[in-house]
Amino acid sequence: MKFVSFVRVRIVRTLVVAFMVGCLLAVLPSLAQNNFNQTNSIQTNSTAPIMLDGRKVFEVTPSEQYSAQERAEYVNQVLQELVETAESPISVELTSKDKIPVIEIDGQHLVSVTSDDTPEGRSPKEQAEFWRKKLQTVIQKAQYERTPIYLIQATLLSMGCILLAIALSWLLGKLWSDWLKPQLDKEAAESAPLEGTKQANSPKFAGQVLLTLIRCAIWVYALIYITTQFRQTRELSHILTDTLIASLTSDIIPLGDNSYSVLKLLILISLFVGLIILAKVIKQGLRSRILRFTGLSRAAQETIAIIFNYAFIFISSLVLLQLWGLDISSLTVFAGVLGVGIGLGLQGIAKEFISGLVLIFERPIQVGDFVDVGGLMGTVEYISVRSTEIKTLDDISIIIPNSRFLESEVINWSHHSAVSRLKIPVGVAYGSNLKTVRCALIDAAKEHSDVLPQPIPRVFFKGFGDSSLDFDLLVWISEPRKQFQIKSDLYFRIEVILRHRDVEIPFPQRDLHVRSGNLPVDISPQLVESLAQLSQSLAKWLDQQPTANPPRDGNGKGKN
Repeated sequence: MKFVSFVRVRIVRTLVVAFMVGCLLAVLPSLAQNNFNQTNSIQTNSTAPIMLDGRKVFEVTPSEQYSAQERAEYVNQVLQELVETAESPISVELTSKDKIPVIEIDGQHLVSVTSDDTPEGRSPKEQAEFWRKKLQTVIQKAQYERTPIYLIQATLLSMGCILLAIALSWLLGKLWSDWLKPQLDKEAAESAPLEGTKQANSPKFAGQVLLTLIRCAIWVYALIYITTQFRQTRELSHILTDTLIASLTSDIIPLGDNSYSVLKLLILISLFVGLIILAKVIKQGLRSRILRFTGLSRAAQETIAIIFNYAFIFISSLVLLQLWGLDISSLTVFAGVLGVGIGLGLQGIAKEFISGLVLIFERPIQVGDFVDVGGLMGTVEYISVRSTEIKTLDDISIIIPNSRFLESEVINWSHHSAVSRLKIPVGVAYGSNLKTVRCALIDAAKEHSDVLPQPIPRVFFKGFGDSSLDFDLLVWISEPRKQFQIKSDLYFRIEVILRHRDVEIPFPQRDLHVRSGNLPVDISPQLVESLAQLSQSLAKWLDQQPTANPPRDGNGKGKN
């Protein structure tokens, strides 16, 4: 099952790269042909097309009396008027005037075929016959497109094309949501701990991009097909397409000694994106297919892969720019401006970039190390030239700027050696047997599987506390990221052993002793006099009150 998932992920990546390469291969020939046509047009003083209902029939060249545009406008006007007004089939005939072939339409002069209109290796008469046949075919199509039968047929075909585009788009979405996406999510969940979250999610992102591009291509093709079915929209579609192509292919952006079009720059950007994707694929293949069998540590493998990735991108970019015809020396001004920008506004980015290079080459922090940066503890997952990603014990990814690792104190529990020491403080009640306590702590440490036998656990008598005798248990572990779990397990075990061996663990106590005695109190004479008067008044009031139980005699009778 894992092999099938792996194959599906590879298929998605291959399809993305193939789609991009296919688009480039499809665009480059048309771009070259367009540039060739523009060059030929300039060299031959341009040509003008003969159009009917948005269809190009042929092109005419300038003659001795008229320009190519004037000849084309006349022919187009005559054709349009005849097709709009004719109720019967239009005949196209070939005649000759002064030994010059002439094409007539319903007996009306349309165009004369000169030697300038004739390509090399063909006579004017042969060219005129070729044009006549093309005209006849196009005119028949134009007359047929004006019939109600064709309009109904074109409408049905357009509706069918829309329904087909909707069905294909829905099927692609269904295929993605029910088959590809679950497999990619499963593959990402399995590979996330090994490759990192970004690398694990890249196939899913690539699949979504590919799905969006295919859907857009389907709808663009459907729109083009529908607009070409109707003569009213066909001409407008050709005008918009020609305008868009002209705006994209015209050299309007000067760079150095050359000028570039928007399409060329878009293709260049696409090539750079493809270059970056190719670099990531090569980096992942190098890391998973070659470096993993060398016996190097994970940190060393990651460092070699990162250096190769950036070196490949840098060298390939220079080669691509040279092949594209861009003179690298023309970028010196841009490099100077960029240097000033780095000095003024990009100091932070340059600072992080240099810090990243220091981390990559000096390697004080490596992938897989367990570090503590300003209270953030976690495992280093990825080091780039700008930031470092660590995953905390709560499985939370935190992005930290590289400069923090060089400007502040960093605890690297895995630096040079993963063996680290844990200190576990324990307090027992006064009067406990110290030998029993020491043996109990040593036994608890030896019973834990993650505690190393060498160095052996040790117990230190720390001192006499307020409520307890304080000890420190020192143990050594080889997995720093598990230190909190190991501490918790040891405390659980220590409590059980001490209770089993009748060793009391005290709690904080405070004793308060109060002694009797005379307190020196200073009282004012006025207060003394007031208290005396109050005492006398209270005594008089008590004497005036009747007794509740009068005295009785020996017979039980009260005395008067």
